[in-house]
Amino acid sequence: MPRPWLLVQVFKRLSGAIGADCNSQCGWSGITIGVAGENAAPGALRHVEPHSTEAGTGLVPYATRVDQYEIGYQAFLLLLYPCQAAAEMPGWDVNMDKREFLKTSGAFLAGTMLSQLASGDQQTTPRTNWSGNYAYSTDRLHQPQTVEEVRQVVKSCSKLKALGARHSFNGIADSTENQISLTHLNQMVLDRESRTVTVGAGVTYSQLAPYLYGQGYALHNLASLPGITVAGAIATATHGSGIKNGNLATAVSGLKVVTANGEVVSLSRGREGFQGAVVGLGGVGVVTKVTLDVQPAYQVSQVIYENLAMDQLEHHLDEIFASGYSVSLFTDWQHHRISQVWVKQRVPQGSSARFAPELFGAKLATTKLHPLPGHSAESCTEQLGIPGPWYERLPHFRIGFTPSSGAELQSEYLIPRGRGYEAILAVEQLRDHVTPHLFISELRTIDADDLWMSTAYQRPSMAIHFTWKPEWPAVKTVLPMIEEKLAPFDARPHWGKLFTISPSKIKPLYAQMSSYQGLLAHYDPQGKFRNRFLSTNIYGA
Repeated sequence: MPRPWLLVQVFKRLSGAIGADCNSQCGWSGITIGVAGENAAPGALRHVEPHSTEAGTGLVPYATRVDQYEIGYQAFLLLLYPCQAAAEMPGWDVNMDKREFLKTSGAFLAGTMLSQLASGDQQTTPRTNWSGNYAYSTDRLHQPQTVEEVRQVVKSCSKLKALGARHSFNGIADSTENQISLTHLNQMVLDRESRTVTVGAGVTYSQLAPYLYGQGYALHNLASLPGITVAGAIATATHGSGIKNGNLATAVSGLKVVTANGEVVSLSRGREGFQGAVVGLGGVGVVTKVTLDVQPAYQVSQVIYENLAMDQLEHHLDEIFASGYSVSLFTDWQHHRISQVWVKQRVPQGSSARFAPELFGAKLATTKLHPLPGHSAESCTEQLGIPGPWYERLPHFRIGFTPSSGAELQSEYLIPRGRGYEAILAVEQLRDHVTPHLFISELRTIDADDLWMSTAYQRPSMAIHFTWKPEWPAVKTVLPMIEEKLAPFDARPHWGKLFTISPSKIKPLYAQMSSYQGLLAHYDPQGKFRNRFLSTNIYGA
């Protein structure tokens, strides 16, 4: 006879997995169980409502002793098949005896249905993004463990959005019905012959980078924050910096995507639709695997220069951004100056880079600095020219540390690099509106690419980034001012950050918008992956 905890596991998993998925669709109204706690009378029954805390997290704790096995197997069957009458369940004998019921329930527990496939876990408190500024509109989160389970979730849902590391600041990954997390798809496979690595959609750069370095390989670049997922970063055209470095999506050579009908589609560089699917905004389907180009591992040294006069950018913008492999400029828009210039330089193994004591009048820092004045530099990657592995220098912040201030908002706009200084001056005019609500702004460069919905599509770009204080009502009034100033430069907002540009103004910024809409119509004709964000910004115009 199975141990008592077996039945506890059955109901613990099923209460959140099957019941939570069906209670709003099939009229599930709770179940009655005979699992008694240590202090309960033998044979005591409890009725559990579908939206109760117990129904979302499990009927009884793992440690609770089951004093009785008087679990009504009719209720068990109804829990398995809440949309059918028990008498209609093929292969099930509603008159089975207790021994047969226990045997069946044990077999079920061992099966794949008790994985997180249908877990649709309902939360008692709203789930939010990383910074806490955005609360998701559904409490139903699916957490499959295999690609096959992803397929089953996709087929079973009428509406669904994939959720990554929750680092987007807007509703691009939101859903009013279902979200799916690919956290459990965390495999990493290196192919030395093709110089590629294939990763599951749950893998973050903070997981991938040390793995690659240990194998003697590297990626071409990283974002300033390493804790984001590969799949989420490429879907939103997230980037690092470097005048010759494309965004992170440009390293993609292949994708595997579960489309709306539950089929797995393979897309590779050069194949029709690939250029639209990489920066896919979550609209093509649920990405399960990403293949990236890799290169031999390299070392990087990083230094900071302080107090660069903005005037220097008028004639030397390209030279300053080309002074390192990756260069970032920080400003608070006051005093017509760049407060810090972060220069990251690739260096041969076993050697160190040489940095001049000045960069166009800016002085080389002699102590470690944080981009935000007054903040400890403990969370920042190593500076002062000390060489180290590529993944410990290219991001601004160390793996496992909270970046910036923690509670913050972010906006970013990409403009043609050739007009970078003009755009800087335009934003500077708003300094007294911007600075009171700003932590810091960062200027970075991104090379052009051919990915349809990339913010750097077919133009070398400069990004103007704003890290805001968590003051959304005030920020919301400032963003339209910034967007009006940047409109003459055809500024493209970062897909995963905050913006207020109208859909009618977004559409002309993307020459392949119609092609992208056609791609979505092909793989998702009923709009299963279309949410409010896509409906507004892609179809709203």
